[in-house]
Amino acid sequence: MTHEERSAAPQDLPEHRTSTVERGPFCLASCVCGWRGPARRARSLARTDAQGHLTAG
Repeated sequence: MTHEERSAAPQDLPEHRTSTVERGPFCLASCVCGWRGPARRARSLARTDAQGHLTAG
């Protein structure tokens, strides 16, 4: 079963919208811009990766 969590992008970066997806025992973050984070066993780490992507740059 796939579970997605959407987080709003900052107002100044409308082209970025991240989500997390579970694939088996792993969770990974991705963005509509094409960025993908590493597969993580902890959802909290995938969410941290996504937040880091939104604030980097």
